[in-house]
Amino acid sequence: MTEMLQFDFMQRALVAAVLVGVTAPAVGIYLVQRRQALMGDGIGHVALTGVGLGFVFQTSPVWMAVVVCVLGAIVMELVRSRGNQRGDIALAMLFYGGMACGKLLVSMSPQAGSSSLESYLWGSILTVSASDLWVIGGLAAVVVAVTVGLRRQLFAVCQDEEFARVTGIPVRLLNLLLAVTAAVTVTVAMRVVGLLLVSALMVVPVAAAQQVTRSFAATQAAAVGLGIGVAVLGVAGSYQADVPSGPAIVLLAIAAFALFSAAAAPLARRRHRAAPQDAPAVCDVALPRQDDGSRTDAPLSGTGLAQ
Repeated sequence: MTEMLQFDFMQRALVAAVLVGVTAPAVGIYLVQRRQALMGDGIGHVALTGVGLGFVFQTSPVWMAVVVCVLGAIVMELVRSRGNQRGDIALAMLFYGGMACGKLLVSMSPQAGSSSLESYLWGSILTVSASDLWVIGGLAAVVVAVTVGLRRQLFAVCQDEEFARVTGIPVRLLNLLLAVTAAVTVTVAMRVVGLLLVSALMVVPVAAAQQVTRSFAATQAAAVGLGIGVAVLGVAGSYQADVPSGPAIVLLAIAAFALFSAAAAPLARRRHRAAPQDAPAVCDVALPRQDDGSRTDAPLSGTGLAQ
């Protein structure tokens, strides 16, 4: 381990891994709550167009991917909110069109080559430069500020949009903000795990944490801790074994999910013996008062997670 830290590129790789390990599960928990676990995968397809534009205009593919991902995420959220029957078809065309357009643009660019695209599809953490690290760090700070600072409001929206709307929470604005945050997270993680695997790092640590936790806050904290752990171990293991870091990180996350799932049953039996009467899950968002002065408090159920 100490030998690995002697190299500047490995130091940058580990810092990038930690940042991605924090941001991906922090956003992914809201997507899991909304049963939109594959949204990150769709945004990753759209991000490829941004990467292609970056190659064509010989500018930063990361920043171009941010712009394209944000626009694509807004379109996805608007399509989802309409709830029409053709929404799935529209999203499918957006996803596959984004990937096809990205591949076409990369092939037309002066830097055309399969290796150029491979580093973004599957990740190339060892090529993260100091400037890339500053970009990733800045974007990660924005993601953490949103997902932690607005945790209660986002939880309420993801749990029950109608109830959240009644309490005065700006549901449409928060939905768009969550979509944009997910898009930013994809661009943060694409150099570490790749666009094709980024959704796994957003979802699998959350699914693993849910096996052993009972509250939303505990699940989010455990998922972030697990995300950091598998990201750092994946990078270190890929260096030692000379394998790609992205697949190594995802496989470690899946292994952690299997381990947590095996521990879930005995842990649940122990909890049941200790406290057989569990309280219902509730959201601790401060709710506005009605005209008669009474509060509109009501429990939010459906996920088994409490704030």
